[in-house]
Amino acid sequence: MSIVEPEQLPYRPCVGALVVNRDGLIFVGHRMDGPEEPEGPGTWWQMPQGGIDEGEDPRVAVFRELYEETSIRSVRIVAESEGWWLYDLPPELQGKAWGGRFRGQKQKWYAMRFEGEESEIDVVNVPDGHDAEFDRWQWVGPDELMNRVVPFKRDVYRRIVDELVPLIR
Repeated sequence: MSIVEPEQLPYRPCVGALVVNRDGLIFVGHRMDGPEEPEGPGTWWQMPQGGIDEGEDPRVAVFRELYEETSIRSVRIVAESEGWWLYDLPPELQGKAWGGRFRGQKQKWYAMRFEGEESEIDVVNVPDGHDAEFDRWQWVGPDELMNRVVPFKRDVYRRIVDELVPLIR
């Protein structure tokens, strides 16, 4: 069996949801700590995101992923990232995360306005038999978000926030 160099691997197609509440704060979930997770061990927070199924429209995928991870349905898309954002996994996670099939992620991000009641949000008892990705959640400002996200995602998160937050406020 030959070893594939990480730069020869594809990016995992993914969507992300920058969900903003009425106060202009951003939804962030605390990832359950697990060494098998792509972020590796640590105490990390992130915005909802996940893979796009084969042939799935990204706009459909973002609603599906958001619901699967947070139980949120009361949102509407306000803006979409102009392009796709890429990030590479750090070397210690390459060849391990996502079964070693991807070098990182290629993400389409959506700014979404939360229009429901907070009682709708449930990150622990997620629907349809999915495994919970988060064990708690909060609304935070952009700077606080950057302080909580895993370091290798900070650059792309900063660019996403810089692009989308002004379009949703």
